[in-house]
Amino acid sequence: MRSGPANPMKSHAYELGGTMLFLAAAVILAALAFQYIGGYEPCALCYQQRYAYYAGVPLMFAALVFLSADQARAAAIIFLVVALAFLANSGLGVYQAGAEYGFWPGPEACSGGQELSTSAVDLLGDLEKAKVVRCDTPEWWFLGLTFAGWNALLSFVISIGSLKAAFAAVDRG
Repeated sequence: MRSGPANPMKSHAYELGGTMLFLAAAVILAALAFQYIGGYEPCALCYQQRYAYYAGVPLMFAALVFLSADQARAAAIIFLVVALAFLANSGLGVYQAGAEYGFWPGPEACSGGQELSTSAVDLLGDLEKAKVVRCDTPEWWFLGLTFAGWNALLSFVISIGSLKAAFAAVDRG
């Protein structure tokens, strides 16, 4: 292990971690803007895919604080946890995108697999209770990718960037 630069905030780990923090914050803010400003209602899987961001953003901030306090090992562990969380999140995004593209069925809870009532009274009651947003029907496309597809890609990028930040923190580069 070589010694780090005089100012830990000028290290490669800090730059990578800061970039991943910025990217993750931008992604979750964009998702919230699409929901609350654009009117796009998220499905159950969409909400699940936000958990990595809700946990990852403050964890990456904490890792940067540890780096600036010259606690590289603690920062590396946090970056590693974040990398694993976003890798799992990328997998969840691939699962939903695959359901949207018709490669495999989505979860029954939000993909139209529910049983329908046969009674008109029960049907009207069910309709009044809840609006189910389907997980296998994309609401938005950009450059051939849906929200889930973009999340899979960006979560993978954040995962790789966080992993590199972890190794750079250990190396103190």
